[in-house]
Amino acid sequence: MKRATFSTLIPLILLAGCGSSDGGISPPGDDNNPPPPAGFAITAANGQQVSQVAYQAVLSSGDIAGMAGSTGLTANNGGVFALSPAQQKANGTVQMTPLPPQVITCASGVGTLTVTVDVVDLVAFGNFMLSPGDTILSEYAGCIEVVGETIDGTIDSAVDAFEGSILGAYDMTMAMNFSDFQVTTAEDVFTVNGDGTATLNTLTPLYVEASVSGNSMTTDSNSATETLTAFSSAQTFDARVSPSPYTITGAGTLDSSRLSGAVSYSTETTFTGVDLDYPTGGAMLVVGDGSSARLIAEMNGIDVTIQIYSNTTGIGTPDDTITTTWAELAAM
Repeated sequence: MKRATFSTLIPLILLAGCGSSDGGISPPGDDNNPPPPAGFAITAANGQQVSQVAYQAVLSSGDIAGMAGSTGLTANNGGVFALSPAQQKANGTVQMTPLPPQVITCASGVGTLTVTVDVVDLVAFGNFMLSPGDTILSEYAGCIEVVGETIDGTIDSAVDAFEGSILGAYDMTMAMNFSDFQVTTAEDVFTVNGDGTATLNTLTPLYVEASVSGNSMTTDSNSATETLTAFSSAQTFDARVSPSPYTITGAGTLDSSRLSGAVSYSTETTFTGVDLDYPTGGAMLVVGDGSSARLIAEMNGIDVTIQIYSNTTGIGTPDDTITTTWAELAAM
C-alpha cells in the first residue's frame, strides 16, 4: 500500500484526479452516469476499513495512464513501427488508414499482443508521431510482460492529443476503453471494464506526470468488486534527484463490496513522499451518509491519523480520532 508506480499493469482499482497545486480536486460529473448516493455512516468502528479502501483506490490511480504508453507502438520486438518505410511513409491522407495488425511477442517470450492501428496522417506516423483521431486496438492473449502476471483482454484507444515522439519523450492524451482486461497472478485475478481518459507526459527527462479521469470503471477480483464513478487522479514522479519525490492526488465515488455502500473521496492536500516509501504528508476526506473520515499522513512516513466526524465536511472537532500505521492499514 505504498505509492502507486507508473507500471504497465492495472492493480486493484483505477482512480482519482488532476489536482491543483494545493491538492484540491473536483471530480468530473456525468448526468447520464451519476455517482451512487452515500450508502452508510462512517464511524469509529469502520473508519479504518473505509479509509484503507478509499486510499487504496487513490494509490492505484496512475497505472491506467501508464497503459497509454504501453499500447505496442514500439520499434522493438516486431512492434508497429517495425513496418517497412514504404508502409510508414505512404502518401498522407486525412481519412483513416488501417495498417496491418502486428502481432508482438510479450517481453518474457510468452503470449502475444496484437496491435491494430488506424491512422489519420501516415506521414506523421512514419515519423513516429501520433495524431488526434488515431485509434489503437491492443489485444492481449496470455501475455507475460512481468514474471508472475499474465495479461488478457482488450484496450481500445483513441488519441486526443500528442506532442513529441512515440519512440522517445512525449505528452499524450488518449481515451481508453477496457473490455474484460484481466491480470492474473498466483494470488488473484483482476478484471477491468470501463473507460477513462489518460494523459502521460514524459517530455522532461526522468520526470513523469500521469493522470486519468473517467465516468465509470469496474474492477473484479477474488476478494471484491469495486466500481468508480466520476473519478480522476494524478501522479508525478521525479527521478532527477535521489531520493525521488512523488505526489498523488485523487477524487471520485467508490462503491465497493468491501464496504456497506458507496463513499466519495477527495485529497484535500496532495500526498507526498519519496521512492517506494509511504507518504510523509497529505490528507484525504472520505464522505459517507451524514458522516466523514479524514486520513492524515504523518511526517514520519509510518503513522496515520484518522479523524471521524458526524458531518460531511470534516469541519469542527472530530467525534473520534484513531491513530494507526500504514502497515496496519495495508494488512486489513
